[in-house]
Amino acid sequence: MPAYTDDFIKSVLRSIKVIAMVGASGNEMRPSYFAMKYLLAKGFIIHPVNPSLAGKEILGRIVYGAIKDVPAPVDMVDIFRGSDAAPGIVREALTEKARLGLKTIWMQLGVVSEEAAAMAREAGLNVIMDRCPKIEYGRLSGEIGWMGVSRGVIDNRKPLLFGKGGSLKRG
Repeated sequence: MPAYTDDFIKSVLRSIKVIAMVGASGNEMRPSYFAMKYLLAKGFIIHPVNPSLAGKEILGRIVYGAIKDVPAPVDMVDIFRGSDAAPGIVREALTEKARLGLKTIWMQLGVVSEEAAAMAREAGLNVIMDRCPKIEYGRLSGEIGWMGVSRGVIDNRKPLLFGKGGSLKRG
């Protein structure tokens, strides 16, 4: 797994408000559905992108057929597709970078593409691979422990560098 400091991941998550989730699924059993539901509950705006579901809704959000169809602004493109699809998705995202105000390319767990990462970094974007923003948000906010489950601990101390109640402060 690529190494990222917690501070880097926190800074990326704090800078994100709007996410285009490429590969979003309406199937409640798919990881993208869980991630989308969680991130929506945390106040993020999600634009699901899935050509086979374009025009329909997932969790009350209109699904777009392509990144070019997503309304601006978009801070992050979250790739829920295989590693082989990542370079093409990043190329598409880069054609829309200025219009969207894009800052970050995030590739989900199991998605690693050095080619896609290099293109994004060369364009001045933050890149995170082989991580899930849902998991990282939960882990860094103290909602889940390192075992990936609720700690079940009532604690009046908020984690350092986090806002009230342990939630990430975003700008």
